[in-house]
Amino acid sequence: MTPRFDLIGIAASDMAASLAFYRRLGLSFPEGSEDQPHVETELPGGLRLALDTDEVIRSFHPGYRPSTSGGRVSLAFLCDSPAEVDSVYDDLVGAGHHGELKPWDAVWGMRYAVVQDPDGNGVDLFARLPEAEQQPELE
Repeated sequence: MTPRFDLIGIAASDMAASLAFYRRLGLSFPEGSEDQPHVETELPGGLRLALDTDEVIRSFHPGYRPSTSGGRVSLAFLCDSPAEVDSVYDDLVGAGHHGELKPWDAVWGMRYAVVQDPDGNGVDLFARLPEAEQQPELE
């Protein structure tokens, strides 16, 4: 049997703050998840996103030390339009999240921005620019 990519895991130092951030991006978690040490949601296409508190990770990995310089995971959220990239970025930054890179029109034909989640993981927001819809994608 060949392994199948199934889950993206994120260590959350503050479960409530992480859930609030990802809910603002449209992900759904069960009510009361803020009080749980492990939560999951199914993503489009069947992948799952799991959040675990630092304490849960330490329970099976006693030497675990959370990164103090930001995350090593990046997630990307496709927006319906360049204007939505701007509005989602503004909403998240307005809610107190760190805007790592303000929205810009990338040379590869997309409107792009990067916000950090509460644990410093980069979260990309992107949408194809209208003029780029006729151009082939970069490989």
